Amino acid sequence: MVKESTIGVIGVPQDLGASRRGVDMGPSAMRVANLKKKIEHLGYEVRDYGNISCHDIDEHIPSDIRRTKDARKARYLAYIIDTARHLKERIRKAITNNHFPLVLGGDHSISIGTMAGMMELHQGKTGIIWVDAHGDFNTPETTPTGNIHGMPFAVITGRGHPALLEIGPSPTVNEKNAVLIAARDIDAKEAELLEKSQVTVFTMKDIDEDGMAKVARKAISIATKDVDHLHVSFDIDSVDPSIAPGTGTAVQGGLTYREAHLLLEIFHESKHLSSLEMVEVNPTLDVRNKTAKLAVDLICSALGKKILP
Repeated sequence: MVKESTIGVIGVPQDLGASRRGVDMGPSAMRVANLKKKIEHLGYEVRDYGNISCHDIDEHIPSDIRRTKDARKARYLAYIIDTARHLKERIRKAITNNHFPLVLGGDHSISIGTMAGMMELHQGKTGIIWVDAHGDFNTPETTPTGNIHGMPFAVITGRGHPALLEIGPSPTVNEKNAVLIAARDIDAKEAELLEKSQVTVFTMKDIDEDGMAKVARKAISIATKDVDHLHVSFDIDSVDPSIAPGTGTAVQGGLTYREAHLLLEIFHESKHLSSLEMVEVNPTLDVRNKTAKLAVDLICSALGKKILP
């Protein structure tokens, strides 16, 4: 259940956090897939806040930036911080207007700005469910690539580059209320950080053994304990690439079509959901906008679409 009657759509066409280009077109692809009309069909009003102005690698970023220390361990750091700060303000505006924030990515590094925007208004009383094939729990010390889209879950729980931590400031969630679902590709050092943390991890093996419904309800119970809000950050690569080919870091063995929809249907039924992100849709890798259409349908499941009325 979503308490707000107006959905505030915020596009963040950023691809600097990722290793492959194209995810900056994700917000447009989802809008083209009839996002607004489908949400309105569910009975909501839609306020589209437009896109955050993001930096373009070809136009704004000097070639020598890659030679700095931050570029090796946190690529395009200053530019990603700039986007995060703008998103922080846009999120705060949506919440102040009593609109449900629906954030369209862009790569997953944008979550740093999303959670920063909620921090002040929600006073840190937000739990998070991170649906992703990856952990996104690297830091500049552990990252094998320097790609910041592999770091946001660590940042929002208080780990990572000091300049990223300052945005919130982090932690923007209590890690006791942080849950990762659908993990199946986690770096070795990242796994060590997760093991030492209080983050709850449900891998695909857990889903195979216990079933999605049981895992989803456990996750909600953990994420919402003693907090007032639930944010879901959904990376489309959590879904199996046979169903969602349009993403840059696809990993076999992901969620099935019905597992993904059931998860979001249960989030809606929990009556806790207060904000949602859909990220890492890459139209350049897609087939006839198949992945963006799936992303829109998943958003609708989170907002209450039912098989039968």
